[in-house]
Amino acid sequence: MHRPDHGPFARAPSRPVAGIPAQVAASAFVGLLSMQALRLGGMGGTQAAWFGVSLLYAASAALIARQMLRTYPHPRIGGCNAVTLLRAAITCALLAPLAGGMAAGWTVAVVASAALMLDGVDGWLARRARLVSGFGARFDMEVDAAFALTLALHAWLGSGIGAGVLLLGLVRYVFVAASLVMPWLRGALPHSFRRKLICVIQLAALIVLQLPPLPPEAAVLLAWSATGVVILSFAIDIRWLWRHPA
Repeated sequence: MHRPDHGPFARAPSRPVAGIPAQVAASAFVGLLSMQALRLGGMGGTQAAWFGVSLLYAASAALIARQMLRTYPHPRIGGCNAVTLLRAAITCALLAPLAGGMAAGWTVAVVASAALMLDGVDGWLARRARLVSGFGARFDMEVDAAFALTLALHAWLGSGIGAGVLLLGLVRYVFVAASLVMPWLRGALPHSFRRKLICVIQLAALIVLQLPPLPPEAAVLLAWSATGVVILSFAIDIRWLWRHPA
């Protein structure tokens, strides 16, 4: 049976990976510098909040390095995973204003837009450098999920459209929780342009919800429309997994 290059049943890396921790550390250092630039640029949040999110990012980078040593099949992380680490840093940075009692607004929308633009760069770099891997795809997906949840928290606390918007950031985690009791949901899904497109729609909608001029009625309509599209996409994947058990 073919063993994947990520997850608990992953195959061991086929090439030396001794330099992976140093490469991750270097990329994480760039991420920490980027977080400080955002702080100095007026992102908002208390000093304690920024210290906390910096620790969170450093711990996340350490976990990524550990997982790459276990399952990553290439000898270098490449620009693709470095960009994903940078997106993780931006996601952590967006948590700092929340801890300081600030949410949504133009600054969050602009920073989140930059992170969304980077979302397509890591995959392109992976294909160009021939560093495509199941680990990279999973890493990208988990950063997207954390990014969506962070933006949903901003929309909830800063826009006044209600806690229902959190569902737009929680769908992925509900799916993961369901897979703990229904193992067939853990099956590998085929590549899908539809899934990537829906992810972009989800994140774009969450960014628009950060904008102060958006009327409440339009915000509610946008939030529930995007949530419906995301749930439909998950329903299609669940149906496929049900029909194609591993």
